[in-house]
Amino acid sequence: MNKTLSILYAFLGGAIVGCGAALLLAPEKGEDVRSKICKILKRKGIKISDSEVDALVAELAGHAE
Repeated sequence: MNKTLSILYAFLGGAIVGCGAALLLAPEKGEDVRSKICKILKRKGIKISDSEVDALVAELAGHAE
């Protein structure tokens, strides 16, 4: 195998690994996070509305009014 093909394969391998890592580590959509928060709180016996979750997320993010 010549040196050019080795470099090409190394580049492609790195690109594939990088794409896989990006997909695994990408943040979730806000809607999904809010849904998870609701489910966790409900399991703990805390009843909370969607608007209350939105306010909680905004407060945690430092954007509360």
